[in-house]
Formats: sequence, structure tokens, C-alpha cells
Amino acid sequence: MSIPFTKMHGAGNDFILLDDRKSTLPWHDHFLMAALAMRRTGIGAEGIILIQPSKTADFRFRFLNPDGTEAALCGNGLRCAAAFAHEIGAAPKVMDIETERGTVRAELVPAGVKVTLPAPTERNDRQVALPDRCVSGYFINAGVPHFVVPANNINDVDVVGEGRALRQHTAFAPEGSNIDFAAFTHPNHISMRTYERGVEDETGACGTGAIACATIGVERFGLTLPVRVRTFLGFELTVDGDLRAGPVTLTGPAKVVYRGAIDLKAIELGATFE
Repeated sequence: MSIPFTKMHGAGNDFILLDDRKSTLPWHDHFLMAALAMRRTGIGAEGIILIQPSKTADFRFRFLNPDGTEAALCGNGLRCAAAFAHEIGAAPKVMDIETERGTVRAELVPAGVKVTLPAPTERNDRQVALPDRCVSGYFINAGVPHFVVPANNINDVDVVGEGRALRQHTAFAPEGSNIDFAAFTHPNHISMRTYERGVEDETGACGTGAIACATIGVERFGLTLPVRVRTFLGFELTVDGDLRAGPVTLTGPAKVVYRGAIDLKAIELGATFE
């Protein structure tokens, strides 16, 4: 079974976009989806996004982590999905998207794509004990859980080592948490790096993480909206809106990298492209 795909990135977060408006793709086969996301034997991505039919919105957004598990929300993934859906004729420039966290609005704008999301919830301070030290940070749910750890210089952080140790810590049981390392160095600017749950590695960017870090920056470090968040790969996301009651907006680039087709039958032995 050969299927067409589009590879996109949102501020450095890369995704495989699939048109599943006919509901024929085997997205429920998590082993196959994980193989599709493998960088050496599949297409390679930090997430797989399916555009599916919806009875309540322009389309249904389904997001799979690169390990094949489903996630409720992905900020940069939503922005890429909006651009892709408009390109294939599934949605107008201003659209409603059905997600596991309810319906969200997206709009194509000169800076890329702007999505409108609910305000974060469950803010609280936490101290997490690691074998060699205690890490102080802020837990916040921005649609998915995040633990924001302030850092003076994010280039000095062992994102993979420390992120992995914190991600599955009992303090975040049973779901675990995304781990964001953030430098709050300017009145409205943040630099951040993220160890992402489901990816189990550092990602190029994280949209919900940008919202989580911006919220902590405004509420705890005196930043002012709109907040500009610089991702690990040097792209910029803008967070604005009402961080307490919502809505919150996330704006940034959503770019097509390449298009192709892949043979799902060949994926276990190595992907074949057309």
C-alpha cells in the first residue's frame, strides 16, 4: 500500500502529514506508525498528523507520537495541520479543528499560522529529587503536561540526560511530563529547549511548551505579552492572549519540507520513496 505524504516543520518541530479524509489509513497500528516515524528506516519525524473527517469542525486532528502512541494536543502540529488542510482543500484560511481537547480555531496569517487554544491549567511549584540534586521548577498543563525548569543558559543544559531523568519521575506519575528548560532573559523573550514525552528525546521545538514557558515567564518572571519564544533550532514563536482565562494564541512558521509516497509494506525493511 503506497500512500502520499507531506513532510512539514513548525518552527523546527517536524511532522508527517497524511490526508485521511476517507478514513482508510491504518493509524491505529501503532507499530506501523512508529516505523513510519523512524528516521533511518521510515520517513522520520517527531509526530504523525492525520487530517480526518469531523461532524463538528472543518476536520479532525489526530496526532501520533513517533512511538506510535496518540497525544491529545500539539501546538506546532496544529499549525502545520492547518496549513496542510487548507492546501488540500479541507479547510478555509480561518478554520475550526476538532481535537481531543475540544475545538480550536486556526488562521493562516502573514507570519505563518496562528492557533487559538485554551488557557493552561494546573499551575504549581514542584521540587523534584534526583539522585544527585533537587530540581526546582513549575508544573503546568498546556493541553499536555509540562515541567518548566528555569536555566541561566540553555546551551549549558544536558537536555537529554536531565530531561530523561525528570520525564518519568514519580512526581509526574502516572502520565509523565514534557520537560522544558527555559531562559527568561528579556522583558518579552524566552529561549527554550524541550525533552518531549513520546519522542523520548530533545525536539526542535514545542508549541505547548512555548505556551507553558510564556505563562511561567509572565506570572513568575515579570515578562510582558506578547512573548517571543526562540526554539532550539532558532525559529521564533509568539504567545499572546489571556493566560488565565483564555484564549491563548500561538503564532509561527509552518513550512513544507518535501512531498512523496511511501510503501507501507516495505517499511520494516527500509522505506522506498517515489
